[in-house]
Amino acid sequence: MKIVSVVGARPQFVKLAPIDRAMQAAGVEHVIVHTGQHYDPLLSDVFFDDLGISAPDVHLGVGSGTHGVQTGAMLGALDGVFDEHRPDWVLVYGDTNSTIAAALSAVKMHLCVAHLEAGLRSFNRRMPEEHNRVLTDHAADLLLAPTQVAVDHLADEGLAERTVLVGDVMTDVLYRVRDEVAGRPSPLVAELGLTPGEHYVATIHRAENTDDPDRLAEVAAGLGALDRPVVLLAHPRVVARAAAHGISLTQGSLIAHAPLAYPELIASALHSAGVVTDSGGLQKEAFLLRVPCTTVRTETEWVETVDLGWNVLAGTAAEIAAGVTRPKPPATDAAPYGDGHAAARVVEVLARKLTAIAAT
Repeated sequence: MKIVSVVGARPQFVKLAPIDRAMQAAGVEHVIVHTGQHYDPLLSDVFFDDLGISAPDVHLGVGSGTHGVQTGAMLGALDGVFDEHRPDWVLVYGDTNSTIAAALSAVKMHLCVAHLEAGLRSFNRRMPEEHNRVLTDHAADLLLAPTQVAVDHLADEGLAERTVLVGDVMTDVLYRVRDEVAGRPSPLVAELGLTPGEHYVATIHRAENTDDPDRLAEVAAGLGALDRPVVLLAHPRVVARAAAHGISLTQGSLIAHAPLAYPELIASALHSAGVVTDSGGLQKEAFLLRVPCTTVRTETEWVETVDLGWNVLAGTAAEIAAGVTRPKPPATDAAPYGDGHAAARVVEVLARKLTAIAAT
């Protein structure tokens, strides 16, 4: 079995890590294509080293651009890559421009497409990620769902026959990294002179929070007014946006910091008083670490984190403050994201489905 994985952004590299390990263990020929959607080394190349992922076989180097420019550049390059490798499966991850570009290129070349993390829905059509994930689900041949909620969404859209519940591969890598860093001090504590457990870790990057200068200023001011130091791990694009509009990302309690490598991010979150984010991945990682999370959005795809009390949604500065200062949620042993063995299940499902396709 030959599989091409297409990735291009930080959350996809995290998901790729356990998949790559599982494919190596199963003797699968695994070709990794890096689109270059995230071009900063701390958001890209370093993940391959830190998570022990095989080096990319192909690097498209598309870089930044508008959605149309970036997706179009990927489409133009991926046709040739897929024609050269002719895989049994093209595996796409999550909800980025890399995801939709790879799915469109592959299905038009009559290659089988599997979508990892299928079925997530925010039901917010203003989010570009929502369009990417919905269109990919309807184009793909196999939908690898992380949760029962995702399975139900796909069934509601008439896609039940293509759907398999495999669990969440980010849980696989999170558990492994958590165990590796649990005894280490937080790198932010040492570097910034913070008190362990007395700071928040924040990431803000989504367009709805960063593209409008007034909104970005409101979020920054809200974080700056919190009761403990807030370390904002600022994406280069956010730093550029803030600088262009004269918005300080270091004000009051707010401290801007470069993004961290994944193990350091997990260590920092694990030793924090809470997480403030608009990232889908970090919401779930905080839950798995049992660290309270406040999500600066009006909705979340990971509804289980909210239902279990470990995540709250916040829009205004007052809501953010209320979220981070709320009492710690009651302990839970709920495991809505699986048992930490989702990647092996993915490889088994791909092999089984390929056998079924060959028999038809």
